[in-house]
Amino acid sequence: MNSSDSSASVAIPAFVPSKFAQFYALTKPRVVQLIVFCALIGMVLAVPGVPGWAEIKLAVIACAGIWLVAGAAAAFNCLVEQKIDSKMKRTAWRATAQGQISNPLTLAFSSLLCAAGSVILYVWVNPLTMWLTFATFVGYAVVYTVILKPLTPQNIVIGGASGAMPPVLGWAAMTGSVTPEALILFLIIFLWTPPHFWALALYRVEDYRKSGLPMLPVTHGNEFTRLQVFLYTLVLFAACLMPFVFKMSGWLYLVVAIALSFGFSWYAWKLWRNYSDALARKTFRFSLIHLSVLFAALLLDHYLV
Repeated sequence: MNSSDSSASVAIPAFVPSKFAQFYALTKPRVVQLIVFCALIGMVLAVPGVPGWAEIKLAVIACAGIWLVAGAAAAFNCLVEQKIDSKMKRTAWRATAQGQISNPLTLAFSSLLCAAGSVILYVWVNPLTMWLTFATFVGYAVVYTVILKPLTPQNIVIGGASGAMPPVLGWAAMTGSVTPEALILFLIIFLWTPPHFWALALYRVEDYRKSGLPMLPVTHGNEFTRLQVFLYTLVLFAACLMPFVFKMSGWLYLVVAIALSFGFSWYAWKLWRNYSDALARKTFRFSLIHLSVLFAALLLDHYLV
């Protein structure tokens, strides 16, 4: 951990990427890829059987629109949090944190992506998907980033609603409606978000303390946060069984869901009982595997069972 004064920026390598690479990085591509993947799962599950060409075309267009708006939200987040990012080791490299891209240019970039994505969704998908996606943008970029994140340690819990929207967006894109099945997918991601981010916050606690953000390990301590991580994985375990209970999936998904949820809960149990930064990292990484493989199993189950 860097021992410099809390007001100092974290040092980064002297290498400066191209402007294209800097702008692309502002969209947080790995995060957006997961968002689009979850939206795609919602699209696939909303269509009974094998989709036709018209449905595939609609899904591709919807993914493009959602990607653009999600990238816009990520860029806006980088703009708002540039001072915080400059104090945190894992984000100090961002172009906004280093002043390599100006605030007006970042805002223009975010606005352009949001406008382009919204037009695509409104014109070529449907108005409901556009408004839901735009509401998600506002929820993440404004409600979460500007209001909740700096004010409450429950920021991840409340703000998790925006991050849980992708399957709902995908479902709405294909059907023009939001059904209970879409809300089950929403619930899974909503409950997955707190233990995922709190595992990260546990081993990055000094970064968050230095940044001034009231993350749960900073405000309530390590042990309390570890307990919350474990309890959330138990509730998540139950939620992950709901697609099978409501006949959205078959036995293939159920077996995978039980195995993944047991693994996540086991990591969380060990983290609660015997903490180490290394174990917190493993828990965080497993949470990524958990969500990705869970939704991939849901996808395979839809076609193979």
